[in-house]
Amino acid sequence: MKLRFPLYGKILLWFFLNLIVVVMVFYAFFKIQFRLGLDSLLTGPAGERIEAMTQLVGADLNEAPLKDWDAVLQRFSHAYGIQLYLFRGEGGQLAGAEVNLPPEVARMLTERMRMTAMRQGGPAGNPGQQPPHRFGPQPPDDQPGHPPQSPHQIEPNGPMPFSGPGPKFMIHTDDPSRYWVCTRIRLADPERRGFRPGILVAESNTLSGGGLFFDFSPWLFVGLTVLVFSALFWLPLATGLTRSISQMTKATENIASGRFDSRVPQNRNDELGQLAAAINSMGERLAGFVTGQKRFLGDIAHELCSPIARIQLSLGILEQNADAKQKAQLEDLREEVQHMSSLVNELLSFSKASLEPAAVKLQSVTVSKVIEQVIRREGNDAVKIISEVGDDIIVKADPDLLLRSLGNLIRNAVRYAGQSGPIIIAARRDSETITITVTDNGPGVPEDSLAQLFDPFYRPEKSRDRTTGGVGLGLAIVKTCIETCGGTVKCRNRKPTGFEVEIRLQK
Repeated sequence: MKLRFPLYGKILLWFFLNLIVVVMVFYAFFKIQFRLGLDSLLTGPAGERIEAMTQLVGADLNEAPLKDWDAVLQRFSHAYGIQLYLFRGEGGQLAGAEVNLPPEVARMLTERMRMTAMRQGGPAGNPGQQPPHRFGPQPPDDQPGHPPQSPHQIEPNGPMPFSGPGPKFMIHTDDPSRYWVCTRIRLADPERRGFRPGILVAESNTLSGGGLFFDFSPWLFVGLTVLVFSALFWLPLATGLTRSISQMTKATENIASGRFDSRVPQNRNDELGQLAAAINSMGERLAGFVTGQKRFLGDIAHELCSPIARIQLSLGILEQNADAKQKAQLEDLREEVQHMSSLVNELLSFSKASLEPAAVKLQSVTVSKVIEQVIRREGNDAVKIISEVGDDIIVKADPDLLLRSLGNLIRNAVRYAGQSGPIIIAARRDSETITITVTDNGPGVPEDSLAQLFDPFYRPEKSRDRTTGGVGLGLAIVKTCIETCGGTVKCRNRKPTGFEVEIRLQK
């Protein structure tokens, strides 16, 4: 059995695939942009947040004695969920936990400070002179040229004049993955009674940096807004398409089953609206063809009644004046005429049930009483018919049409499976309907014949003589009568043997 995937699900899947592609493109752009330079994050709100934090840290440091700077940085580190370090503008760590900056961070910081120093005329205002910046791993204290490493001592010689915001950048390092933000900070210089530049380094193991480096909340809000808006934007289209297609599917199924009065709303101005109009036109044309065909059959059957009646009358007159040999021949002729008369009556019944559904007035019918009449009419001593229908089973139907339908079903069961076991008539209640089943234990019918079994004049047997059954109108009449009563009928083979017809009618 081929697995069906509904159109609504396909539209939703395509919508989410579209969102996934958009997210992947955005993520790729995001990664490429950050690989080219994370400094772009510092030009927006993140830069303002970092600048504000730097000013707060600088204000607290300048008000605290040098010995308390470690505690000040620790307090701010805990508050922001990051790790803060303080370096001199010309190199050497001043405060914070001891750290060896990764080489790429130290190199970037040295280059930025050197470029700033060159723009400002070199140390102490001497053009062209560059300070010996040392932001990487520091040499041991006994090495020549090693600067003082006390975190609580500010070197009095060689400070760069503080002017402007100074260098500020962001960089990512691997093994382990860390994000570093470096920015200048103003530090009080008691000896010079002014300020000197320092470097505040912030370290985080995530890009967000506790919301300081990058705040994902606006992006999540925008993404959720885009998702909801896209869903609301696509929903009317998907719902409209699937609703129209569902209506067309139901209408075409009804037309295929013979309910040609099914129509599709024509309230669309697109291709689906044209398809709906075509389906409605097809239903009208088919209804005209089938109605004309049934009326033609009914008219022919009606016209045949008169000559058949005259033939039967003539046969009766001939029998009165015939000898024994002629009477035997006339008896064979009478059987043929009787068979012709039965066929015409079947045609009239089929035509009447098909052409007068509007004139049928449905009423409450007790199913058990109808079944009793059927059993008296169609049963015999050689066949066991069991009714398991209670007296409280009541359906909406026309009594005559229901009697004719059940009569045809019992007659077929007696004819084809009467010697194979009991014929059982049962009923059960569903939520809104009553289901009546007629079951036998016969050989059933070929599986490929089940779909055509209710078609007029169709019979699984190739022969059409009177010994193997009628002309193929019995089940067609059942289907027409039940549908005229507003119900449905279907059949199936039972396992291992047997045949069952199911009638479903409204309560």
